[in-house]
Amino acid sequence: MRTLMRDAGHDLFTPSYTGLGERQHLASRAVNLSLHIEDIVNVLEFEDLRDVIVIGHSFGGMVATGVADRARGRVARIIYLDAFVPEDGQSIVDLLSPGAVVSMTAACLAGDGWRVPARDMPPDTPEHERVWAAPRRVAHPIAAFEEPLRLSGVPLPPRAYIYCQRTDPDDRFGPFAARARREGWPYAEIDASHNPHITAPWELYTALQSLGLGTLF
Repeated sequence: MRTLMRDAGHDLFTPSYTGLGERQHLASRAVNLSLHIEDIVNVLEFEDLRDVIVIGHSFGGMVATGVADRARGRVARIIYLDAFVPEDGQSIVDLLSPGAVVSMTAACLAGDGWRVPARDMPPDTPEHERVWAAPRRVAHPIAAFEEPLRLSGVPLPPRAYIYCQRTDPDDRFGPFAARARREGWPYAEIDASHNPHITAPWELYTALQSLGLGTLF
């Protein structure tokens, strides 16, 4: 996606949260949602970025919502990409089904007790993409899933939603897509599973174009 977006003339920033990606060496029990929000807010501030479109994928919907609330003067819009859309006081644990919470907790406890192993990639992921992505998919500090999001109560910037049609059996993002349609948000669907930035980059780019693009996160 980075090459595709930049070749089209868009500014694209892809910062990693503390404890993930190239910052996995910073993972600890203390890494929570507030820290991940601060990671992105600091990029906005230190790069002096304004009129930004923040894209939140999956768990990133939690972070994007918090960033837009805290950096209101810098964020023009939020695009949720097959993502959670939290309300004030909600955590990932609140937004998952009870069965998913049990499975997540069990997987965490079976390891070191504070990190959740990466979920398996969707079955339609091509093998060469799976081989490329697998080493980059690291365990996620569970505190970031357990901490509730706290919002100021000031209305958020305009929001849009992209829904991936090849859903998991539990369709965990379907309710958020339905909310977006119900509330009249700009909306798009793509024929892809949960990681279209890996498996369907052109389709994702086209959907983003349909929603309007600027400086992107």
